Amino acid sequence: MRLDKFLSQQLEISRAIATREIRAKRVTVDGEVVRDTSFKLQPEHQVEYDGNPLQQQFGPRYFMLNKPAGYVCSTDDPDHPTVLYFLEEPMAYKLHAAGRLDIDTTGLVLMTDDGQWSHRITSPRHLCEKTYLVTLENPLADDTAEQFTAGVQLHNEKSLTLPATLEQLSENQVRLTISEGRYHQVKRMFAAVGNHVVALHRERIGGITLDDALEEGEYRPLTAEEIATVANVPQPKK
Repeated sequence: MRLDKFLSQQLEISRAIATREIRAKRVTVDGEVVRDTSFKLQPEHQVEYDGNPLQQQFGPRYFMLNKPAGYVCSTDDPDHPTVLYFLEEPMAYKLHAAGRLDIDTTGLVLMTDDGQWSHRITSPRHLCEKTYLVTLENPLADDTAEQFTAGVQLHNEKSLTLPATLEQLSENQVRLTISEGRYHQVKRMFAAVGNHVVALHRERIGGITLDDALEEGEYRPLTAEEIATVANVPQPKK
């Protein structure tokens, strides 16, 4: 990659400004000042701007974030802050959420720039499981787990939901695992059986579980093992 293009991406500035900074001797490669804007960077090169190292990116990136309430999962929103606020990464704007959460829902969000990887999570054909901790307004009815196993009819939907697993934790709190991603599905499922969700927290996506060490707003890279679990989600039938 050209040095001016790399600097432009890293600092999120225009190519013209990147050119000015390079010619002002503010950029070094392997400790030597480089003023040639067309200098071709190699993977082994160590680049610094004003003495601060800039990390070259090779290959896709994968992160888990513990999303707080009040943030949206889109990368650009004129009315609300987005989860990109928490990602202190070069070119964070190129990352997207592999499975969004509502603004008031907390918990696990996976961020990546690998479109194929995220498609295996979000495509309804792959039936990737998601687990939520759900707090309810009213005590759980005795037959709710049975109804969720059989499938419930959502408002304005033609087909029943796929079988879901419900574990009761207390009178008003449950752990729900679904394999679909319909619009506001968890909230609508409980509405369909006469209850109301007052708090929703996602704990798991496929084989990736939210790290207990992450406070709200914190994130970390996924491990190689976590990334690989997405390859094991059920494949669509041919």
